[in-house]
Amino acid sequence: MEEMLSMLLDGAVETLDISPDLYQLAVDKYEEVGTWLAEHGSTPDWRIYPQGSFRLGTVVRPNTPTGEYDIDLVCWLPIAKESVTQAELKERVGRMLHDFVQFKQRQGHGDGPASCEATRRCWTLSYPEDGFHLDVLPTIPDPDLPPTGILLTDKQLRLWQHSNPIGYATWFQLRSQLDRHLVEAKRHAHVADVPEWQIRSTLQRLVQVLKWHAMLYFADDPDQRPPSILVTTLAARAYTGEHDLFTATRNVLNRMSSYVENRHGRWWVPNPAHEEENFADKWNEYPERRKAFLQWHADLSATLDELVQLQHKGLPAVAARMSESFTPDAVHRSFQRMGQRRFTDTKTGALRMGVGGLLTTTAAGPRVQRHTFHGQNPDPRG
Repeated sequence: MEEMLSMLLDGAVETLDISPDLYQLAVDKYEEVGTWLAEHGSTPDWRIYPQGSFRLGTVVRPNTPTGEYDIDLVCWLPIAKESVTQAELKERVGRMLHDFVQFKQRQGHGDGPASCEATRRCWTLSYPEDGFHLDVLPTIPDPDLPPTGILLTDKQLRLWQHSNPIGYATWFQLRSQLDRHLVEAKRHAHVADVPEWQIRSTLQRLVQVLKWHAMLYFADDPDQRPPSILVTTLAARAYTGEHDLFTATRNVLNRMSSYVENRHGRWWVPNPAHEEENFADKWNEYPERRKAFLQWHADLSATLDELVQLQHKGLPAVAARMSESFTPDAVHRSFQRMGQRRFTDTKTGALRMGVGGLLTTTAAGPRVQRHTFHGQNPDPRG
């Protein structure tokens, strides 16, 4: 009975994906930065690679017309931590990035970053004309977690911070593959030469749903919005392979809290690729952020429960309620596409009557008669 809800939710969140053209442009830009650093860096073999939502395939479109996509990159320098301080590393990378900006400006093509600004941990290369910015994180190898562990700078902390973006992405990919439909889809996709990143798993989609709702829920107070990595980790841990998006999202919400630990009075959500990294660390410094997370979680859970109850009133009622908690234009476009798809499926005889009179494209239930609007049904199976 929840298949149509999943179709509506999936169609809506699909409109929030980064476009293929913008995706490729972002790849071209960070590869250009990486190549320049590798060729001009004071230490050979500098590397740039993506981390976070861009690497995981869970990017969500900004909720404002002037909003930019935030693409997180790791800048990896092959040097030992004994030979550099956090401040020196941050400054070294920043100096090279500023040189890159000036180099692009001297070329005069207008395709380089508009600026390079320092933030708490990163350097931000801004491409406002293209609609995104690159957050470049200076890092060095973590000798305690080879080969993919990294140590990163933090302006507010004295000690090096641990992370492992490559290891995390591998873990997330394995969690995604609990959905066997994804494995089959990717197998067929290679035949059609469709880029694998364009095929979203149920886990990727439900993470996008959670981030989308959180972005809107905290639109007026973004500081209280839970970090993307925290939401992603809890969702991936709670995911058990459901293929139906709506069902998977509800089940994940029901199970997420069981993966929040309390270690000696401290809230803890460990990085599955590095146990020393705590994605809930800010909850211990700012208890109001945990409270905000719980309120958001309760609101989204209640919204999905209400959508189930509204099914008997029809899809227009469901879409109207969904628009109250999600982006109205995305829901509207999804609803229109679903209507077109149902019309097409009815013409081809693929649409069937499910339990409780809900139209579905699954094999169960009697086939809906294909009508020619000429007074007879040509399909003898109807």
